[in-house]
Amino acid sequence: MISQEAFNLIMGTIAPDIEARDSEIYSSLGLIESAKVPGKHPRVLSILSSLLERSVQKNEKLLETMDKKDTITIFHGLRAPGLSIRQYIDRIYKYSSCSPSCFVVAYIYIERFIQRKDFHLTSLNVHRLVITSVMAAAKFIDDAFFNNAYYAKVGGVSTAEMNRLEMKFLLSLDYRLHVTVSTFDWYCLQLEKESGGGYQIERPIQILILACKVFQKKISDTTS
Repeated sequence: MISQEAFNLIMGTIAPDIEARDSEIYSSLGLIESAKVPGKHPRVLSILSSLLERSVQKNEKLLETMDKKDTITIFHGLRAPGLSIRQYIDRIYKYSSCSPSCFVVAYIYIERFIQRKDFHLTSLNVHRLVITSVMAAAKFIDDAFFNNAYYAKVGGVSTAEMNRLEMKFLLSLDYRLHVTVSTFDWYCLQLEKESGGGYQIERPIQILILACKVFQKKISDTTS
């Protein structure tokens, strides 16, 4: 069940025209309860999966071209999981019962993490980063959420490892989990634009980070 804070995060806007536009985007992404279709996963899951998959492909190709080995972190596994990113995200959504907006917030956390740690998404680390970020998002914006042991089973890791992943993730973010309405709105808008109807994401994840910084600076300049 989504919390009042999360509802305000999704629905709270400033201008009426912006509210109308954002409501359409939220509905299109499947973030609004009334827009959900029984038996079908929210569209945002497919878009995020495609974005992450393309980022992994580009990063691995870049590392291969540069003949550079990736820095091993706590999020790296010995081998890539059998589930694709799409299957993994669908599994998390199915069994965690978290709100669809958690996946947008989780994606924002992942970008923050990448920015702060100079981290490259690959097939060896993306799954652990996804399950950790979604769990953190659920704890922050949902009223009800499962404990680490449950998320560990959903994610295919041990409870001890899940605890370590969470601690490392939170420390790397300096426990800064708050997401402003403007940031959430901007990411939803970009996700909707990036979907391109066929979910063909062309720009790498780092470009979205840069664009978000520019967007936030414009807001700051306008309000100051």
